[in-house]
Amino acid sequence: MIISQTPLRISFFGGGTDFRDFYAQEPGMVLSSAIDKYIFVTIKERFDDKIRVGYTRTELVDSIDEVEHELVRECLRRTGITHGVEINTMADIPSEGSGLGSSSTLTVGLLHAMYTYLGAPKDHAVLAREACEIEIDVLKKPIGVQDQYIAAYGGQRVLQFCPDGEVSVQQVVMQPGVARRLNQNLMLFYTNLPRKAESVLTEQRQNIEDRRTVLREMKRMVVIGRAALEEGALDDFGLLLHEAWQFKKQLASKVSNPLIDEIYATAVKAGALGGKITGAGGGGFLLLYCPREKQDDVRTALCHLPELPFHLERDGTKIIFNYRR
Repeated sequence: MIISQTPLRISFFGGGTDFRDFYAQEPGMVLSSAIDKYIFVTIKERFDDKIRVGYTRTELVDSIDEVEHELVRECLRRTGITHGVEINTMADIPSEGSGLGSSSTLTVGLLHAMYTYLGAPKDHAVLAREACEIEIDVLKKPIGVQDQYIAAYGGQRVLQFCPDGEVSVQQVVMQPGVARRLNQNLMLFYTNLPRKAESVLTEQRQNIEDRRTVLREMKRMVVIGRAALEEGALDDFGLLLHEAWQFKKQLASKVSNPLIDEIYATAVKAGALGGKITGAGGGGFLLLYCPREKQDDVRTALCHLPELPFHLERDGTKIIFNYRR
């Protein structure tokens, strides 16, 4: 039995510049962090030739073509596993619509577990690249390529996407005290608005040419945000999040809505310096930067929303159990 553990993520700046439609013409750039909420994948050999897949439902089939879970099916195809396995997936957060990169996290975790099961583990770069190929090229998802890389590599990263398809993965170097304070000043609240990211992302992708100036400003914030973290100017980082959220809302009509705007305004009035809806927008989790002395006020103001305590994660995808007879 093999078990992989792959982190979810929060994205701070630059989302949207990781679409091929953008970075094919000019480099894209994002600043993201893995968090200590995970998707776990288990894979083990079966006594027969069937394929059993367990998630929110259970599938028991005779061939890859019959697997309805598209990410599992295409990862099986990519790795060459054809029969005789049981695969189960488990997540720390709602399985859909979280805005924490769950589909890409799952794809990376599936590939990592399957290649390890075959005795042919791949490095982080290969796992991220193949996850992108499965989601974007095979399944035609209207998504960018940042989530796969942060899930694979982990940590706090600046990711740069080049027109030739190369991806540069750079670590954000913070002093230990700064990293600890950043962690203490970040909050996540679930908006109780699950959503399908594809509808938001499809419109966002269609708008890229018209919003290229906005996207360049969002990319510029990656450089400023990284400098703020490395210099320890955390409140400046929080205020920059507020500015970036105003730009993000211009990318597509469904990024925000009156309820989200009301929730965000309530948080800012209570003491948050900035924030954003994680992921595509339209629902899922709200990320806030809030000084510790104001956090109880924010919790009181948003008492109707579940809070998700979390920590920033150093590691990317990893195998946490590897048992072979």
